[in-house]
Amino acid sequence: MGTSRGFTLLEILIAMAIFTLIGLAANGVLTTVLNSDAISSERVEKLQTLQRAMLFLERDLLQAVPRAVRINGEQNERVITGGANQLESQSDGLALVRTGWHNPQLILPRSTLQGVGYRLYDGQLQRLYGNHPDNVIGHEPKIKTLLTDVEDFRVQFLTETGQRPLKWEDTYVGTVLPKAVAVDILSKDFGRIRREFLLPSPGGANAP
Repeated sequence: MGTSRGFTLLEILIAMAIFTLIGLAANGVLTTVLNSDAISSERVEKLQTLQRAMLFLERDLLQAVPRAVRINGEQNERVITGGANQLESQSDGLALVRTGWHNPQLILPRSTLQGVGYRLYDGQLQRLYGNHPDNVIGHEPKIKTLLTDVEDFRVQFLTETGQRPLKWEDTYVGTVLPKAVAVDILSKDFGRIRREFLLPSPGGANAP
């Protein structure tokens, strides 16, 4: 009968080295897949955050109304303001009144009108709002951060549509609504994003 020969020490070491390399390769592939999945999930989350921010802007601007608010208790005829340093923004700011703030059967002690504002502060695109369009002296608005890692925030206003090319203005202080508002956001994650919103015409600057 033939004698069986076991593995030599060298063969065992070579086999261990091969299995170690296979294990390292498999672990590397798994790590890459997990990292890619984490990056994709983070990207999707940031994209969803951007979409929510744009939805806030769209909803507020499309429901803008020519309604003046009291400022520190004083009468005011301006219905919308925008431009550099508005609302203590570190870039442009925007302030207006919107309607359509849901209040079924007026259960809550507020109207369906809401004063809102947008500004860039410490790299954040912030939405400022309150429960009432006219607030008492010393009232501090509520602040909601919509986006982070924002490098610039600009707003422009269109008051005439008959001119070609269209002439967008960098500032606006008016007793009627402009015809349109453009919002320009520079994001570290998505680059420059521009949206143009046509404002409601009844009672506004684009009313016939």
